[in-house]
Amino acid sequence: MSKQFSNTEREAIYSVIHERRDMRHFASGSVAPDVLQRILEAAHAAPSVGYMQPWRFVRITRPELRQQLIALVEAEKDKTADQMDARKTEFMRLKVEGIRDCAELIAVVLAPDDGTVFGRRTMPEEMALCSVSCAIENMWLAARAENLGMGWVSFFEPADVAALLGCPETAKPMALLCLGPVKAFYDKPMLEQEGWRKRESMDVVLSENQFPLATDALVYHG
Repeated sequence: MSKQFSNTEREAIYSVIHERRDMRHFASGSVAPDVLQRILEAAHAAPSVGYMQPWRFVRITRPELRQQLIALVEAEKDKTADQMDARKTEFMRLKVEGIRDCAELIAVVLAPDDGTVFGRRTMPEEMALCSVSCAIENMWLAARAENLGMGWVSFFEPADVAALLGCPETAKPMALLCLGPVKAFYDKPMLEQEGWRKRESMDVVLSENQFPLATDALVYHG
């Protein structure tokens, strides 16, 4: 018989979802091996299209490799800033990663395509990416349940990270995940807290029977 969750358990799940934050400020420290194992197992328990499980996790433990990854992230931040036009100065003030201070750094790599057709004939790459995203979200929620912060860093050229990690051809790094203790979790998502962007209301993102009509709230001028 399948497990039935109690009201307390259900409330805890929703609480973790709504208290999850993309963290960029870490308090050094460490992550206990058994806790890290639980978080990674939660990621590996994610759903995947055709049960393809296209995620691979690389734990970064060499300080020099972490420094090389930091250099790639900084270079990409500068390139991103060059495309920000009026918001460039505002963008450069934002903290976009916590690689220097996080206790653990995990690279998530999309594995080479194994030829799975089930559920992805018309959208092969998209469904692989969705599957990897599910694993990352599981990891994020597990980290929050363990009272640890996690931040997703995407400021890098995938080919450059792939070269540093010795990835096989066609494997594609998707995320550098910063994980570890934090002094405090943000009250709101950091980009909302900093006035960069706001969460849309449900009437903007939810409709019936057809795509929501375009509104000014959906237009983003970067």
